[in-house]
Amino acid sequence: MARVLMKNLTKTFKNVLAVNNVNLEVRDKEFLALVGPSGCGKTTALRMVAGLEEITSGEILIGDRVVNDISPKDRNIAMVFQNYALYPHMTVFDNMAFGLKLRKLPKQEIKQRVEEASKFLGLSALLERKPKQLSGGQRQRVALGRAIVREPKVFLMDEPLSNLDAKLRVQTRAELIKMHRRLGITTIYVTHDQVEAMTMGDRIAVMKDGILQQVDTPLNVYNKPSNMFVAGFIGTPSMNFIDATLLKQDGRYIVDTGAFKVMIPANKNADGFDAYVGKPVVFGIRPEDIFDCSLNSIVEPTDENTIKAMVDVIEPMGAVVTMYLTAGQHSITATIDASTQSNEEQEVTLALDMDKTHLFDRESEKAIY
Repeated sequence: MARVLMKNLTKTFKNVLAVNNVNLEVRDKEFLALVGPSGCGKTTALRMVAGLEEITSGEILIGDRVVNDISPKDRNIAMVFQNYALYPHMTVFDNMAFGLKLRKLPKQEIKQRVEEASKFLGLSALLERKPKQLSGGQRQRVALGRAIVREPKVFLMDEPLSNLDAKLRVQTRAELIKMHRRLGITTIYVTHDQVEAMTMGDRIAVMKDGILQQVDTPLNVYNKPSNMFVAGFIGTPSMNFIDATLLKQDGRYIVDTGAFKVMIPANKNADGFDAYVGKPVVFGIRPEDIFDCSLNSIVEPTDENTIKAMVDVIEPMGAVVTMYLTAGQHSITATIDASTQSNEEQEVTLALDMDKTHLFDRESEKAIY
């Protein structure tokens, strides 16, 4: 079993708390994406799992073995770095074989492992080249190949695609997903790119300021964020947050933003709503859940879900346009079908998919629903 378990994991650099009491289990054969902004502690946590960073307190288990005091080379893990970390004077073959040679494996076994990994990664024709003769994507595949040939229990990947251009990043992302499905090796993948996390991870762990915010499947993190940080970090463009007051009328709950009022669907009612009636809250809705009422949409406009807003800027994005709007004192971003006839500096009527809205406590920023 190659699960990875972090128990009360903490790391302090002088007076800076980089990782704060993280408890996280990465299941056997799982691909877990550890995501968060720069400086949130995700790479530090990964380096502690690898044994490259000393643990201040807590435990790390790989399988059923506590590895706190075990050297990196004896943890049976393989790490893929952001900068590839290839030896420039060695060929592709030698780069991939280097770790196996250090372990003094038989030459024939080394050759077999490198050739198998090279075929899988499309590197067979490049084995005699040196890194400077390779493209960025090819270098990244060599770094992956070096990790694969070790046949480790756990892969640790630290933003391995961040140096690639957008098209190559998408292509290599697909290759990584296929590689994981074929090899089934437990993988922790660190990234600041929430799109990578959403598309690649079996589960996503979101970090902020060294604290684990939420761990769940990509869809649950997207649809049921635990707080405003997670809601705003996951999704592009990010969720709209609008200051409002929660009202109650005839047994129904109403969100009053000052510029407009919308009604919360009965199926979204939560037991704790009454505690927030008359109090300030934050209303959240994603840009893709806002629709132009002049177009056919999956949301039927009613008095309970429509608002009026002024179009400030329209950005054509191909199949959709991104609209930046103003409703009273509130700024709103909407992703609208490109067939819209709305123009800048005109008022537009929008329908909100109220089934996909969110409400947050303004002080704690935790999700009310």
